Amino acid sequence: MPEGNAPPAGDAREEQGGQSIITKLVQGVAIWFGMQLLMKQFTGGNKAQTATTKDAAGNVVQVPTNTGDIPAYQLRPSSLDEGAVWNPIPQRLAPIWPSDSSVDIIVTLSSSFVPAQISSVAEEYVALKETGFKLGNSSENRVAESTFTVPSPVQKNGTLWGHFYIGLTGATLDPKEPGFNPATAFHFVHPLTQYIPKKKEAKTRNLLEDKPAEVEEEPEEQTTGPIIANYYHPNTSLSFIPDTGILNFPQTHPAVRQFVHVEPLGARDGSGQNSWYYPVLYVNTFWQMKSHMTLLNETVKTLPLRVDLGNMRNWKFSIISSIDFNSKQQALQAAYGGPIAGGGDGSEIEIIKEMFLDTNPYLLGVTAVVSVAHLLLEMLAFGSDIAHYRKKKDNVGISVRSILANVFMQAVIFLYLIDNSQNTSWMILGSQGIGILIEFWKVTTIVDVRVRPAPPGSLIPYRIAFEDKYKLSETEEKTKEYDEIAFKYMYIAGVPLIIGYAIWSLVYESHKSWYSYILTTLVGSVYAYGFLMMVPSLYINYRLKSVAHMPAKAMMYKFLNTFIDDLFAFTIKMPFLYRLATFRDDIIFFIYLYQRWAYRIDYTRVNEFGQGGDEEPEKTKAEPKSIQEADATAAEKIEGTAKSSGANTGAAKKRK
Repeated sequence: MPEGNAPPAGDAREEQGGQSIITKLVQGVAIWFGMQLLMKQFTGGNKAQTATTKDAAGNVVQVPTNTGDIPAYQLRPSSLDEGAVWNPIPQRLAPIWPSDSSVDIIVTLSSSFVPAQISSVAEEYVALKETGFKLGNSSENRVAESTFTVPSPVQKNGTLWGHFYIGLTGATLDPKEPGFNPATAFHFVHPLTQYIPKKKEAKTRNLLEDKPAEVEEEPEEQTTGPIIANYYHPNTSLSFIPDTGILNFPQTHPAVRQFVHVEPLGARDGSGQNSWYYPVLYVNTFWQMKSHMTLLNETVKTLPLRVDLGNMRNWKFSIISSIDFNSKQQALQAAYGGPIAGGGDGSEIEIIKEMFLDTNPYLLGVTAVVSVAHLLLEMLAFGSDIAHYRKKKDNVGISVRSILANVFMQAVIFLYLIDNSQNTSWMILGSQGIGILIEFWKVTTIVDVRVRPAPPGSLIPYRIAFEDKYKLSETEEKTKEYDEIAFKYMYIAGVPLIIGYAIWSLVYESHKSWYSYILTTLVGSVYAYGFLMMVPSLYINYRLKSVAHMPAKAMMYKFLNTFIDDLFAFTIKMPFLYRLATFRDDIIFFIYLYQRWAYRIDYTRVNEFGQGGDEEPEKTKAEPKSIQEADATAAEKIEGTAKSSGANTGAAKKRK
């Protein structure tokens, strides 16, 4: 029967699905080709970029086809239109040569801005000499390497100039030779050294040695402004930008305009407003890091030079040149004391570029992803920490001394980071400052901070006193006792280490001042032995056999951030001691994980510290008797007669 030959419904759906997938693939390919054709219509596609015609003298010439309503330079009128006025600043510029021309290029080095005849230049100062270079061909790459003797004026803070001679293949490139024609060749000068403000280097000395005598001539050499130094980078990248098209010259960005070379004879079209320009050659200094540069002085005798010649897309050139130009302007503005949006000294872009150059691409990619996670986790940790202390109803398990010590240590670290601000990221400073404020707030939630009169005979009339907010329960008194015991052993272990480190630093290291020495010694002790300040909380957990009083969420967020900090330690610029300290917290994290496993929590019951969840009604601190049952349970636990938290779940209260 006909019905018997019909395919099953499932097969029909599969066939329909297969046809649907094939149809979508075909449609996708068709849309892609359509977009390519559309883009070619707007951009010109493979349209011929050169046209052959005759000039006014009857000579056959090659002219570009992308000049719009501006005539080709070879076909320019001999006079202006009637009533037209010659404008000294051209409004629009059209290319002189076709964008697919073949050119010759010579680059010479000199200490003088004035060009010399190419034939008279010594061979060691000819940095590049190439013929038949094809504009617009992305596969065209030329490299030249050489070594040259540094001219005496350059050693004495003079500029090393690069003289660039460019022309159509076969044309005369030297303006000083007969036969030179501006229609087929041009010359320009660009500095190959950079004048960059020097950062003030802190003078350090051994504090035990006698202070060097002041030189009387120094005041005469003091300057009010920044010290500008002459730097040289051994790698120079040159890139032709063939697809610049017609330029609106007055509105062109200064970063781009400095590489646009207008026809030198003042020629204009009939309107007197428009002119022509030569192919743009970009002297790319974007990837020239200051850390890779050589400071030029009389001790520098010879220098290496590598020149790379290629082509670059116009959009890429516009972005890179603008960023490079703006960053240098900001650095110069900061050197003269000018304000910069967001703070800093204008070197932030330099740090980013160093990360791209010096960091493994895979590690850099992972770092970019976890940077977002780091900020998110830090925000969550701050929020969870604050929420925990706001909801906490007693001081059980809290090491007040640890919090006070942590305030002091973070303040020391913050001052150290400011003292070494040239080597510190703003992100590090910001997170450190917020952490100090939160630690201060924690103190006020646990104890009352009061200013009281000092005892008789004290040099200071007033002192800061930390007073309990209410009468402590027995368990809280035990917590206070364990805190004292933990700190007693910490003092025994830590104080000799700190004294030993201070003596070693004073004898063997150099410092800017006594203040810097004290700060460096304190922060070194914090970084080296700071994890000891986390030990009291772990000791209290051990004696109480519980971690229920700990801010679990905040701890997890912080410890996850610790591992992210381990990754940042290899990528973000920071002082060495701060980098070393990022690995310190990992030890505490694993101990805390073990305690969470050993002292497990039953979240379905009210724990022995009176914490029963978000919906539990709050009890006032003025009535310590309201937690007597919790105290009795905790006291039994301390004596070793009770089980760990959550063990006796049958008799426990359920959360509301």
